[in-house]
Amino acid sequence: MNIDIVTIGDEILIGQIVDTNSAWMGQQLNAEGIHVRQITSIGDDPDQIRQTLSEAANRVDLVLVTGGLGPTRDDRTKSVICDFFGTELTEDAQVLAHVENL
Repeated sequence: MNIDIVTIGDEILIGQIVDTNSAWMGQQLNAEGIHVRQITSIGDDPDQIRQTLSEAANRVDLVLVTGGLGPTRDDRTKSVICDFFGTELTEDAQVLAHVENL
């Protein structure tokens, strides 16, 4: 199985944070004998997210996405991914209650 990892966030590109997520995922996948073909870091640009997902989906069996889910206005990943898959976000009351009780 071939996998791409896509990390989304302007803060990664400007060096504000280090992408430890994809490094950890790569280690875990490698330990299971799964080949990570490519790791790509991109900004919070909707067009770039769509293009990167499309290219990765044509290249590998599975695409893992990390980042882009913060509370700021520039984090558009959720809406772009919904658009990419032709679906919409839904709120799960049980999951919300669990998060609120942490």
